[in-house]
Amino acid sequence: MKAFLVDDESLALKRLQRMLAVTGRVEIAGTSTDPVEAIEEILRTKPDVLFLDIEMPGMTGFQMLSKLDPQPLIVFTTAYDQYALAAFGVNSVDYLLKPIEAPQLARALDKLDRMQGGTEPRPEIQQLLDRITALAAGAVAQPAYPDRIASRTGERVELIELARVTHFFARDKLTYAATAAKNYVVDHTIQELEQRVDPRKFVRIHRAVLLNLDYVHELNTWFAGRMIVRLKDEKHTELTVSRDRVRPLKERLGL
Repeated sequence: MKAFLVDDESLALKRLQRMLAVTGRVEIAGTSTDPVEAIEEILRTKPDVLFLDIEMPGMTGFQMLSKLDPQPLIVFTTAYDQYALAAFGVNSVDYLLKPIEAPQLARALDKLDRMQGGTEPRPEIQQLLDRITALAAGAVAQPAYPDRIASRTGERVELIELARVTHFFARDKLTYAATAAKNYVVDHTIQELEQRVDPRKFVRIHRAVLLNLDYVHELNTWFAGRMIVRLKDEKHTELTVSRDRVRPLKERLGL
């Protein structure tokens, strides 16, 4: 299939292009870091699929979609958690969560193959855009999120208020909820927690860390494009922000 790639981050764009080339399943029709300029190229090259970033300066991926007619199949690429897609009810549209991993990409390509082969229905992009418009106008209710999470120890279940959790972290095949008092083992993976908790409060800063924004005290630049977050807890906990997640974290903090 013929693909066009749009992402304002050139490094992310080149990485995805290399990963697609390795699969041998996709012909790259073009790439662009500018969503406005990309529109004309997409209409000219008529790709089968568009790998599209959501948050871009000047024009979001959703705004760009509204200007494409006809519209190719869409695979969203985003450094944000799945809330952005779950809130819009776009279960029929695939997505790749940055940093993109090979199994994710293979899953998306398999789904695209099924759509092209007619064994899976193509998504209704206009329904997606209509829902986004309604959400922006406040006509669609925001999803409800829990305010507590369970920690099981044998037959004992303890409920921890999420407001007390400074961050979640994965270590030695277990996931922990970190609080000022202690670390509690929880039954969910970091990826599962990312879908369950309120994205206005929690943001993934590393593949193994989900951070509560309310506990951020300061940010410090580190080598290789990464950052260190220092928390406002008694231990002044320091957490590493991976390079791919620095920009989303800054944007969530209004920086």
